[in-house]
Amino acid sequence: MEEQGATGPLRVGLVGYGDAGRGIHARLLTEVGHRVTDVVVRAPARAAAARLDWDDVRVHPDLGRLIERAADLDVVVVASPTGRHVEHALALIDAGVPVVVDKPLALDADSARGVVHAARQAGVPLTVFQNRRWDSEQRTLRALLERKALGEVHRFERRWERWRPVPKDRWKENAVGDGGGLLLDLGAHLVDSAVQLFGPVDEVYAELRALTTPTEDDVFLALTHRSGTLSHLTAGGLVGAPGPRTRVLGSAGAYLVTSFEGEPTPFDRLSPGPGQEGWLVHGDVVEPVPQAPGGHGDFYRSVERWLRAGEPAPVDPQDVVHTASVLDTARLSAVSGAREPVPPV
Repeated sequence: MEEQGATGPLRVGLVGYGDAGRGIHARLLTEVGHRVTDVVVRAPARAAAARLDWDDVRVHPDLGRLIERAADLDVVVVASPTGRHVEHALALIDAGVPVVVDKPLALDADSARGVVHAARQAGVPLTVFQNRRWDSEQRTLRALLERKALGEVHRFERRWERWRPVPKDRWKENAVGDGGGLLLDLGAHLVDSAVQLFGPVDEVYAELRALTTPTEDDVFLALTHRSGTLSHLTAGGLVGAPGPRTRVLGSAGAYLVTSFEGEPTPFDRLSPGPGQEGWLVHGDVVEPVPQAPGGHGDFYRSVERWLRAGEPAPVDPQDVVHTASVLDTARLSAVSGAREPVPPV
């Protein structure tokens, strides 16, 4: 592999070339100037797409074949279905290959902890693609919190709601117990965002339902942070009137984001103008908030600095163990109907 401090695009292997592999990771790698040289994919149409997207790309039928070429790679991105993340990450760690794993790292906290421990023991760089840390609203809200624009925050609300009465027919909707469902898919992002802003979670109350899919497509989480802030997080696919994307309530005012990524919303008339991200609200006084700079591509810019300059990982793997523990606790709460304590990491 290239030594730290080397220049030029990172040489990236990509495990999976579907919605995540091609639609997100390959797109961002292109944006920041890195190069996908190897892809693990079996479906002929996806193999053809990889060859169309990347000149001279090597397409492999399984991870073992890619690992044989590990010396020619700087990092491998695991964008396979969630149920295979642990298997693929451990194989790459065993081969000594730096790894980026799409979220969630694993199906549960024990499995996530095992991957993090294996990477630490082997001295292999590991990080997790929690790309929503780089959302405009997240960066902008963090800037507001840093300058105490909201005072002491007592409640954080975030919704990821869609009107999708006819669900998609994919593993994400259908893989019961193997990584499907909104709790692991969107919940991993929602919990990570809350923890990044307001710190570790001590207790969870959860409601989980499967309305249109075999897996849960209606999720409500109430988190009690150690800091005292309460987070209410919602993910749903059968929401005809999506609520405000983000609402943060503090002693000095509120922050409101009404829309998200073009999803239809009854609040379109409150959409801010170019260069703005949400509203700072004090009763009937509403002012637009300038959008903080950055974007999702910054994750892969950080990956390059992490691998070549020894900077901290873009996402500390230990963070995702705590997130996984919160999601595990949510499942317990949904069964018990009570608030449940989150075990220490």
